[in-house]
Amino acid sequence: MIIDVHTHAFPDQLAPHALEKLNDTVPDDARAVLDGTVGGLLASMDRTGVDRCVICSIATAPKQADPILRWSLEIASERVIPFGSVHPDCADPAAAVRRIAAAGLKGIKLHPLYQGFAADEARLWPLYAAVEEAGLVLVMHSGRDIAFPPGDERASPRRMLRLHRAFPRIPLVAAHMGGWRQWDEALAVLAGTDVYLETSYSIGLCAAATIEALRARHPAERILFGSDSPWREQGEALALVRAAWPEPARQAAVLGGNAQRLLG
Repeated sequence: MIIDVHTHAFPDQLAPHALEKLNDTVPDDARAVLDGTVGGLLASMDRTGVDRCVICSIATAPKQADPILRWSLEIASERVIPFGSVHPDCADPAAAVRRIAAAGLKGIKLHPLYQGFAADEARLWPLYAAVEEAGLVLVMHSGRDIAFPPGDERASPRRMLRLHRAFPRIPLVAAHMGGWRQWDEALAVLAGTDVYLETSYSIGLCAAATIEALRARHPAERILFGSDSPWREQGEALALVRAAWPEPARQAAVLGGNAQRLLG
């Protein structure tokens, strides 16, 4: 089974505006390759042989958390595993986490840069404590972001490590192999830990020697396949991961086995 743990989609009526707005913040070669709908994502999965996906929504304003939860419940299926999101500035972030858990979702997605916080910031502690208590998976954007200034350190691998040490029982997934455009730092501080590293928008951009070092130092059972669709073509992402992990057993674990275990 192939499970893509990092995809994005939007409600059909919102997808055109959302993609237009997001595409305006990135270079032409990083624009979305799908239409941003669940239907478009499922069609891509059919073409590429991806069996299941995790949709990682992001609440970029406090008022978006509950609508994201309602929409997530509408689209959930055997193939689509939606994660909720919580904005740190909402009235009661811990209560919002508990609502997500009570609804039966398996995790949440947070993005420090789009949501305006540092990953190890103390005001997030009640939110993280609720995630830990609920047993939810936490997918966190890690590293820099193409839409933000290159020196933005709010999601750095070192901050991810501090978060992990403070809440070691949270299954923490550090997207983009632990830190987009900060892969050497991810190698130095996250490799060999219990943090999950996810492959999206990293294999093919990160130096081959760094990927090889991460392969050697980080447990294969703690690496997950992600594409960042619709901003990366799933077939291309699959080909890159298969080339990076050619050994059949490790490849099967990275492409789906590890996610099956993580998501239950």
